[in-house]
Amino acid sequence: MEEIHDQEHEQRLIIAAQRGDEAAFSELFQMHYSFLFKYIIKMTFDPIIAEDLLQETMLKCYLHIKKYDGSSKLSSWMITIATRTYIDYLRKKKREKWLFKKAKQDCNDSIRWKVMQSGIEFNDVMEVISKLDAIYRIPLLLKHYYGFSYEEIGKMIEIKEGTVKSRVHKCVQLIRKEMDDFDEKRYGKQSS
Repeated sequence: MEEIHDQEHEQRLIIAAQRGDEAAFSELFQMHYSFLFKYIIKMTFDPIIAEDLLQETMLKCYLHIKKYDGSSKLSSWMITIATRTYIDYLRKKKREKWLFKKAKQDCNDSIRWKVMQSGIEFNDVMEVISKLDAIYRIPLLLKHYYGFSYEEIGKMIEIKEGTVKSRVHKCVQLIRKEMDDFDEKRYGKQSS
């Protein structure tokens, strides 16, 4: 008997929410919050992602409550929205991963071409750059491979323009020193 009473109460809340009653939707949200959260946790196995997806799911439910036609339980309708939201999230992550991989490959191709133009082995330079501390590597890449000005780089990474110049200069010196050391090891000491 109590379950019928709960279903009738939920039905009244749905009708009120469809008419724009925010308090009614809020009560529906509270009724289904725990159930949806547990479901989303089981899908994602990540509480942070689950919380974000839950918020997005509830927003979509709120925006589309008028489309709910009662042909299924409200909880089933919400689970459908949560599932589709998660699938969209996965597609977006996959697309972002692909775009990041492509950008990385394009960057590597550009760097390889520039390095090979100077007659130096690409892998040798990349090995040296990869060993540099990020505080030097990032300004170097932004300056010499992406063409940003010292001022722009300073704004991007929130340091003074003079600090950017100093770091880029130091990075270039470190690379030259490493490449000279590498050449000495490979070809023997060069006479000046």
